Amino acid sequence: MAKHKKHKPKLRTAGVSTLRTVALAATGIAVGLFGVLLARRKPAEGHAAPDLALDKERPGPTDRAPEAFRPDPTAAVSAADRESLRPATGPLPSIVEPRGSMASQTGA
Repeated sequence: MAKHKKHKPKLRTAGVSTLRTVALAATGIAVGLFGVLLARRKPAEGHAAPDLALDKERPGPTDRAPEAFRPDPTAAVSAADRESLRPATGPLPSIVEPRGSMASQTGA
């Protein structure tokens, strides 16, 4: 009967696994810190929106939009717009067979 050699874990494989784990943890920490710093940064100033100010009076149900934002009710509707707004017609897609479809099939 042959003697079985005792298998020792390969140190190189264990070292590579440890190195990968440490690198993955360091990457995770770096990404987390970057996210925290990104969330805490001062936002860009941007432009003022006076119509959204908290102290401004809110429009009521009888108020209308400014003239520049109202659509022209006398404008002609283009054929492309009319086609895009046309309701969909035809059968609805379904997972189940229509009622009686198997009875109408003739087969071998």
